[in-house]
Amino acid sequence: MLEYQAVRGVRIKEPLARELGKKARENDVALTLHGPYFINLSSVEEEKVRKSIERIVQSAQAAYWMGASRVVFHPGYYGKLTPKEALRRCIKAMKEALERIDALGIKGVYLGPETTGKVKQVGSLDEILTMCEEVDKTLPTIDWAHIHARNMGSIKTKDDYLKILDTIEKRLGHDIVQHLHCHFTLVEFGKGGEKKHHTLDEKGYGPPYEPLAEIIAEQGYSFTIVSESPVLDIDAIKMKKILESKLRARKISSS
Repeated sequence: MLEYQAVRGVRIKEPLARELGKKARENDVALTLHGPYFINLSSVEEEKVRKSIERIVQSAQAAYWMGASRVVFHPGYYGKLTPKEALRRCIKAMKEALERIDALGIKGVYLGPETTGKVKQVGSLDEILTMCEEVDKTLPTIDWAHIHARNMGSIKTKDDYLKILDTIEKRLGHDIVQHLHCHFTLVEFGKGGEKKHHTLDEKGYGPPYEPLAEIIAEQGYSFTIVSESPVLDIDAIKMKKILESKLRARKISSS
C-alpha cells in the first residue's frame, strides 16, 4: 500500500498519474490519495467551502487516473460553530462533492474522512462514523494516533482498541472492520490534542502498536496500515515485522 501525498495541493497531471497507477499495478501496490490539508468543509465562509469541495473533486479525479481507491482528508474545524452544526455542514458539502464526482464519471473512488487529532477539528470517531452512515461512497480512515491524542491518551491496552473496533462494527458492519483503512504512528499530545509524531523507537509515547498487531493476528483482519511516522518507510517495515511475528505466533499456538 502506498498513500500518494497531495497534502499541499493536487498538482499531478493525468499522464503522470496514469503512469504511477500502471507502475503500482505492475508491482502489486495498492494506492490511496491523501487530499490537501487546507480543506474546511464546515467553514461559515461559503467561498472556503466551495474551494474545499473543489479540492476534494480534484483529489478524486487524480485518484481515478492512478487507480487509487479512496481520497483521505481532514473534514474541517468547529470554529464558532457547535460540533453538531459543523458536522452537518461537512456532511452537506461531502454530498455536494460526490454529486460533482459522479457527474465527471469517476468510479471506484471512495471518500475517506479521517479521524483527526486536534480537539478543534471536526473528526471525532463518532463524527467520522456519522459521515459514513449518511454519505454514500464514504469509508472511515481510522488514525489511531489521532484518536489517542484527541482523547488525551485514551488507547493504552488491547481492550481500548477492541472497544473502538466494536463501535465501528456495530455502526458500519463487519466488512468495514475486516478491511479497515488505518494510519499509525506514536504521538505527543497536549490539552489541544495532537502536537507531534514520533518514531516507534522513541519511548514514552502512544498508542502502543503491539496490542493492535495482536488483535489483527487473532481476528484475521485484513487491515491496511499506513505509516505516519517521521521515518515513514523505516517504521512501516518495523510494523510489518511485528505483525508477521504475531501471525507466526498465532499460527503456532493454534496448530
